[in-house]
Amino acid sequence: MRRKRRDGELSDEVLCAEYEAVYRYALSLCRSEADAQDVTQETFLKAMRAKDTFAGDSSLYTWLCAIAKNVWSNRCKKLGRETPLVRDGETAAGDVEQAAERHDASMAVFRAMHALDEPYREVFSLRALGELSFAEIGGLFGKTDGWARVTYHRARRAIQERLRKDDGDDG
Repeated sequence: MRRKRRDGELSDEVLCAEYEAVYRYALSLCRSEADAQDVTQETFLKAMRAKDTFAGDSSLYTWLCAIAKNVWSNRCKKLGRETPLVRDGETAAGDVEQAAERHDASMAVFRAMHALDEPYREVFSLRALGELSFAEIGGLFGKTDGWARVTYHRARRAIQERLRKDDGDDG
């Protein structure tokens, strides 16, 4: 949904119309409803304070998602990026082992993703974790959706190669 500023102003009403979509994006990042609510609220607070800086070069949704991603990233840094190993309802020994395996697999992917150079890391994160479209990603970078698509697929291939290499080193 692309909404331009009217008469040079971005109204609170237009801004708040994106709330639910940004919440869903934040939920995809946080994987926690409470965290997603906090991130979304902080995102809109920051957006309302900075709405005069929105030039309309990208969609409003893309701009808000970029703010949300930064809010979440800052929260993770502040909290030491710790993710609970055992989630609600996982109390049996088998569940804990499965959670540990999922955690290990996730960590391997995050390590491989972290090893990517920019813009590959950012594009992969926005697409895989943020569920942004290629057009939205391209808009964030001032590039085309084709550029975003190629960059994402190169990043994904690099991560897969790194995981295969790391898996081969263990065996």
